[in-house]
Amino acid sequence: MKTLIIGAKGMLGHELAKAFLDWKPYLWDMDEIDITNQAQVNEKISDLGPELIINAAAYTNVDACETNEELATKVNGEAVGYLAEAAVKIGAILVHYSTDYVFDGSKKEGYGEDDEPNPVNAYGRSKLVGERVILNEAKRSEESQGLSTGSFAGAQDDGFKYYIIRTAWLYGKDGKNFVETMLSLAEKGQPIKVIDDQIGSPTYAVDLAKATHELVESNQPSGIYHRTGSGQTSWYGFAKEIFTVFNKQVDLLPCTTAEYPLPAKRPAFSVLNSTKLAPMRTWQEALRAYAQERAVDSPK
Repeated sequence: MKTLIIGAKGMLGHELAKAFLDWKPYLWDMDEIDITNQAQVNEKISDLGPELIINAAAYTNVDACETNEELATKVNGEAVGYLAEAAVKIGAILVHYSTDYVFDGSKKEGYGEDDEPNPVNAYGRSKLVGERVILNEAKRSEESQGLSTGSFAGAQDDGFKYYIIRTAWLYGKDGKNFVETMLSLAEKGQPIKVIDDQIGSPTYAVDLAKATHELVESNQPSGIYHRTGSGQTSWYGFAKEIFTVFNKQVDLLPCTTAEYPLPAKRPAFSVLNSTKLAPMRTWQEALRAYAQERAVDSPK
């Protein structure tokens, strides 16, 4: 399948390139395409003619989004609509990534794919725009072909085929993330305070890339899918496991969100439940795998 990965130089993009290696994907980043330029998106994607478009490009600085919401919405929302329109024109499948931050964190049993989003920060709002422009494009495509779906979130694939993959707490090589931040702080030898009242599911970029490949290859119906590491923890619990796995002696202290205020509000409980597919491996297993792979890549 002729595959295009956009955002190929990012943390997830690097892993997607490996996961889809057998498909010989075209790897584009900002130097190759400006996804906020609709004319350029139409021209370049039309010229290439991919059968599968994977969009891993995003504005992901959650706190910066608070003061740059217009730009975040352009990149994470409006530009996704341009990609969806371009995909429809050439009959390509579109894969796009969203976030646990589209939810407000008030549902203590976690969120299924069909739960109603209610973001509490600019990043979550911008990513929700991206979800909705895809769903709206799917609805328009189906209506233009006279198709009836009942629910346009995935029952019918005779029109525009898409996968919206929500994930959470992503980490891996080739990008800024919580694991690398904790390991960097550990080297300074000072006490570290980490928030203990925000709960989520850490996700290894390698696992998410493989899950994406499996989703496409198994020809699942269009729709929203939740793909995160199995299980749940707090940021403090995650940090504690990181230092255990990487054998770091650290004075680690829990704190509350109120004690560590940030520009963007975070949901207190943003666990994503996978109701459509089998769960991925546990976040603890994935973290151990990351440690092993990181050691191989960076031997001392």
